[in-house]
Amino acid sequence: MAFEWLTGSNLPQFWKNYVALFDDDKEGQKRYVIFDMETTGLDWKEDVVLSIGAIGVAGNAIEVGDFLEVQIKQDRFTSQSIAMSGIIKDEQEKVVEAEGMIQFLNFIKDSILVGHNVNLDIEMVNQALKRLDLGRVKNPLMDTNVLYNKWKGFADDSQAPLDELCEALKIEKSDRHTAWGNAYTTALVFLKLKRKLRIA
Repeated sequence: MAFEWLTGSNLPQFWKNYVALFDDDKEGQKRYVIFDMETTGLDWKEDVVLSIGAIGVAGNAIEVGDFLEVQIKQDRFTSQSIAMSGIIKDEQEKVVEAEGMIQFLNFIKDSILVGHNVNLDIEMVNQALKRLDLGRVKNPLMDTNVLYNKWKGFADDSQAPLDELCEALKIEKSDRHTAWGNAYTTALVFLKLKRKLRIA
C-alpha cells in the first residue's frame, strides 16, 4: 500500500473518517473494544508494536466474529524483544506499521477502548501515529486494573498483573503469550468486572 499523504500536505481519508466519528454525540448501545499489544519493550518512546489483538464487546457479551489480529513487520528484533513478546510464527502474515495502524483505527472506530494497564499500549499507538504525522487516539479509555482496584477497594495506584485478576475472578487463562490471547482473557475479566461494578 502506498502512503501518499506522507509526502503531501493532505491528511489521509482513513484519518479523516476516524476523526469524524467523534464529531457528534451518539445514543445507543456502547461498543467496547478490548485490546492488547505485544511490543519490543516497555519504553513507548523507543520501542515499537509487534502485534495487536482486539475483540468487540456489546452489552454483556463478546461479539462473535468481531475481532482483529495484526502482526506488524519490524526491522528491529532483539533477543529481549522476542523473549518479551513470546514467539511470533514466521508464517503469520505481517504488515507494515502504517497499515497496522490503519487496520486498528478502522476496527476500533469510536468505541470505548479497554485494556489492562492500558496507558502504555495507547502511548505506543500514539507514537506510531506520530511517525505517520497524524494525531493521537481519540477514544475514551478504561483500564481493567483501575476497575479491579475499585471493586476491591484498593488504592487507585495499586498495580496487579492480569493473572491476579484471573485468579480473583475465577477466570481460566487462555493463550497468554499472544496479543489476541491476552485481549480475549482481558475481555473475560472486563465482562466480570463490568457486571460487578454495574457498568452500562
